[in-house]
Amino acid sequence: MFAEVIAAGLAFACTPTHVWDGDGPIWCAEGPKIRLSGIAAREMDGSCKKGHPCPAADPIRARDYLVRLIGKPVGRAPTGHILVSGETLVCRSAGSGKGDRTAAWCSNSTAGDLSTAMARSGFAARWDRYWTGRGSQ
Repeated sequence: MFAEVIAAGLAFACTPTHVWDGDGPIWCAEGPKIRLSGIAAREMDGSCKKGHPCPAADPIRARDYLVRLIGKPVGRAPTGHILVSGETLVCRSAGSGKGDRTAAWCSNSTAGDLSTAMARSGFAARWDRYWTGRGSQ
């Protein structure tokens, strides 16, 4: 399924259904696939992409922490994604997150800003290049 990228600056809702790793993608029932803006997490094989910040955190623990910030796990898809149930996220697009992913800042009422929560937890590294306008959070 190809998801359209939400144009930068637009606000949108995301009812989360799937999570891949500690910085996304988060699949939304409404269609978008979100890569959380301003952070980088290890890939599920434990590697870090060249030129990306590389946190020390285990990728499975990072993914599971993001799932808990979003809501709760409710299963596993054949693709390996964790199926999630949680409140609708309020997101603002930062533009393309490469391919069919939208880079976005998303929050909910329990965790607040997900990128900030992941960076503060140590499960993801703040990526200064994309942290623009966010202050020292």
